[in-house]
Amino acid sequence: MGTWLIGLAVVLIVVDGTKSLGANALVLTTLDDYWSQLHEPSLAAVEDFFATRFFADLLDAAFRAVLNYPAFAVIGVPGIVLALLGRARRRDRFLQQDQI
Repeated sequence: MGTWLIGLAVVLIVVDGTKSLGANALVLTTLDDYWSQLHEPSLAAVEDFFATRFFADLLDAAFRAVLNYPAFAVIGVPGIVLALLGRARRRDRFLQQDQI
């Protein structure tokens, strides 16, 4: 899962890089913009869901903060964390002389 998220983050940063080259300025597309382009009703459904929860104001503020970050960062950071957590443990970091 981490590899897929990292791959998606790379695609999103390439799209932002292409837009930046075309605009001759740094362009970072927020998660809100991508989600609105992809499926607006699901974004509204998530907002409505958070509005009915106990800590609705806190959840709305946190959700708005996450939506305002660049999409590649919101997707890439969990991808990196999952990839690091899912990697195989390496027990033999240092080899002894007879193992060479």
